[in-house]
Amino acid sequence: MLLSILIPVYNEKAVVERSLSLVLNAPLPENMERELIIVDDCSTDGTYAILQRMAAADPRIRLYRHEVNQGKGAAVRSAIGYANGDFSLVQDADLEYDPSEYPVLMRPLLDGRADAVFGSRYMAGIQTRVLPFWHSMINKYLTLLSNVFSNIKLTDMETCYKVFRTDLLKSIPIRSNRFGFEPEITMKCAKRKLRIYEVPISYHGRTYEEGKKIGWRDGLKALGVILHFWIVDDLYVQPYGRAFLNNISGTPAYLSWITQTLRPYLGDVVLEMSANIGSLSARLMARRQLYVATESDPLYLHSLENRFLRTPNVKVAKLDQDNPDDFAALNQKFDTVMCSHNLETAANPEAVIRECVRVLEPNGRLIVLAPQGKGLFCKLDETRGHKRRFSRVEIEQWFSANGITVESSRHISKLGTLAWWFFGKLLGRRQIAKFWLKLFDKTVWITRHMNALVPWGGLELIMVGRKKG
Repeated sequence: MLLSILIPVYNEKAVVERSLSLVLNAPLPENMERELIIVDDCSTDGTYAILQRMAAADPRIRLYRHEVNQGKGAAVRSAIGYANGDFSLVQDADLEYDPSEYPVLMRPLLDGRADAVFGSRYMAGIQTRVLPFWHSMINKYLTLLSNVFSNIKLTDMETCYKVFRTDLLKSIPIRSNRFGFEPEITMKCAKRKLRIYEVPISYHGRTYEEGKKIGWRDGLKALGVILHFWIVDDLYVQPYGRAFLNNISGTPAYLSWITQTLRPYLGDVVLEMSANIGSLSARLMARRQLYVATESDPLYLHSLENRFLRTPNVKVAKLDQDNPDDFAALNQKFDTVMCSHNLETAANPEAVIRECVRVLEPNGRLIVLAPQGKGLFCKLDETRGHKRRFSRVEIEQWFSANGITVESSRHISKLGTLAWWFFGKLLGRRQIAKFWLKLFDKTVWITRHMNALVPWGGLELIMVGRKKG
């Protein structure tokens, strides 16, 4: 395994060589190597020359430089992009934190319990320097406010020592350039529902005379960052698909409409194709003997595993819908197979239906939830990674060709068709703002009752068929 140690540096000539020597010689868990990703944030005091000399002498050091000073967050953001390790750890270039505690920080990650580990200066560490009262209180108040808005219980949000699985860290966009990095990453970890652990660490803080850089103005900015990312869901580097799913997960009334329509058709042993972040799975898995939620995207898989870690009747499995071998690898038959918002991304939708039928028991049900109306296809679909929309006749033909008799078909959100046409076809938008999604969700109770009165097709179609015995 490889640990990427991300080190932002700015004007630390007096301590940087000693600090990096400690990092290079710090103990690591067994069978783990290290790489130091150092980003000099345009130091002007001779620090960069020291870093160049050390990088030339040790191949474990990879050195980069900002030509303009941008701040700690910008330096960490750059370092993340260069990281190659299985895990990434943020390390300041001063001597405030003790690299000898790396094994303690790594343990929850290596045990498979955590996605992120924060080193807390306020838990019972081995030793902590006594520092000015108000500086400590500001840190604790910021942590309290962060906890209030993120709904997690940390003791030290502002800690430097944060360790992540690198694949997850790379998927989180970092927007803050200065010390706002700490509250931003905390808010986003909370919203992504990552498993965060805290461990006690030692702390040898500096005074401002000794070189400490963070000030009270940064505390005010941190408060602004907390409020900003409480409101804004900027959670994934790739904006399509995942960001949309996060917004949809915030429309509970619409999801309830879909799940109440689907629930009567589900049996005891269910396979859900492309479960994404589990928005439907969490509502449908109750009272099932076995609910298998499948995905091919590593981040979705990780999210599903976290969500259903302690749900014994839910199994998470990797399955690429365009690979027939993955279906065979399931090695099981199901009484219900649900294709929920996956056919529109498939290379060959009929081939996916064919493979779903193969793992379906005789008299089992196939359920398809898909976007309807070929004429509605627009940039909104493209932004979500969709390749097509469907007609009812088309899906019925695929059912019939694969031995499925149609039992029921339901239109979902007929009035939503008008909104999709307005934003996507008329205005050419690529995304629908969260405000409009919220407004749509608050009016579902009205539009749902009006659905039967509207003469045109719905935005989505639910079709249920039974496999011939």
